[in-house]
Amino acid sequence: MATESTIQLVNQIFIDKFELDASALTPDKKLFDDLELDSLDIVDLVSGLQHSLGISLRDNKELLQIRTLQDVYELVEKLLAEHPELKDMARK
Repeated sequence: MATESTIQLVNQIFIDKFELDASALTPDKKLFDDLELDSLDIVDLVSGLQHSLGISLRDNKELLQIRTLQDVYELVEKLLAEHPELKDMARK
């Protein structure tokens, strides 16, 4: 289960990068179908995550598996668990 800080971090990226309304950002939303993102938007999403977390996701194969906003939350939670030093970055 994603923490509130992870949800806020990810949602803020969606608000900033894609000008989505916060009320539209629920865990079950599908990135392509519901939020109408395309492949170029995914590049922007990855860029936003990299910037917010302070790490490179260039070779992260798990990015290919994300389909919903919940998947993004879970990926960020996993990255934070694997890299405890990122927790301070993610809070900024």
